[in-house]
Amino acid sequence: MAKPLVFLTRSLPDAVMKELKDRFQLRSNPHDRPLSKKEILKGIRNADGLISMLSDPIDREVIDAGKKLKIIANYAVGYNNIDIQTAAERKIAVTNTPGVLTETTADLTFGLLLAAARRLSEAEQLLRSGKWTGWAPTQLLGTDLYGKTIGIIGMGRIGQAVARRAAGFSMRTLYHSRHPLSPTAEKSLSITFLPFSHLLRESDFITLHLPLTGESRHLIGQKALHAMKPTAFLINTSRGPIVDEPALIRALAEKRIAGAGLDVFEKEPRVPRRLSRMKNVVLLPHIGSASTETRVRMGMMVLENLSALFAGQEPPNMVN
Repeated sequence: MAKPLVFLTRSLPDAVMKELKDRFQLRSNPHDRPLSKKEILKGIRNADGLISMLSDPIDREVIDAGKKLKIIANYAVGYNNIDIQTAAERKIAVTNTPGVLTETTADLTFGLLLAAARRLSEAEQLLRSGKWTGWAPTQLLGTDLYGKTIGIIGMGRIGQAVARRAAGFSMRTLYHSRHPLSPTAEKSLSITFLPFSHLLRESDFITLHLPLTGESRHLIGQKALHAMKPTAFLINTSRGPIVDEPALIRALAEKRIAGAGLDVFEKEPRVPRRLSRMKNVVLLPHIGSASTETRVRMGMMVLENLSALFAGQEPPNMVN
């Protein structure tokens, strides 16, 4: 019996590529870059399965081009890049990779918190420039995390992992979520639920951990930024469009907030030039899940989803 034909839009870690080639007929992107829509339309022809990245727009046109398509396995937790309704109409399974990148993303969140608060990017640039003249009492003064108040917006797996890390810094942890946790869960995490507006006013650090929806798009806009403390920092490792980027740039320029740490952007991979030139913001190229262990686990989860579907079983991580 012929192996199912799977189209992969971007090469994955070597251990995952080996398994893919063993289990399926693999048609993959030979370039180290995102494919154009035209290339995706060509690659999906006659494919039984598609492995897509979050950066791939899998819209109605793409799905309709996959006449034999049975599954779209997204190599990501999010799946807002996929037209879920069209996939459902075509009875095509859509899967994701939940849970696997929780701890890695929480680690990076705290990396950004520390980098923004302690001005690590500025400090490294000064040292590398050759202009550092030695230690000085008032040089690059930053802000402590220890004992401060952190506000977590979105209390899913990653939000809870961030809360556990905050406890290690003796931080007071507030949160806001569409569905508050049980009193027992709140007590175990030492967290307190607050309305959105109250959390903005009370937090020294605000970190975002919610999916991109119509409701969450531009949740952090001018009104929210103006409600924050002028000494507060905003951290985003979730989805770029949750933050109104022009409003954030104005807030940083006008010092309405102290700084920001961003791993995601509104129109990736484009980053506004004005934002990239600001000293009070730390910018990373969407590396929230970028550890070898996590990226391999994500790939193996994709394999499990594909293998289950082609064996006539329900994929373990089906979202539609």
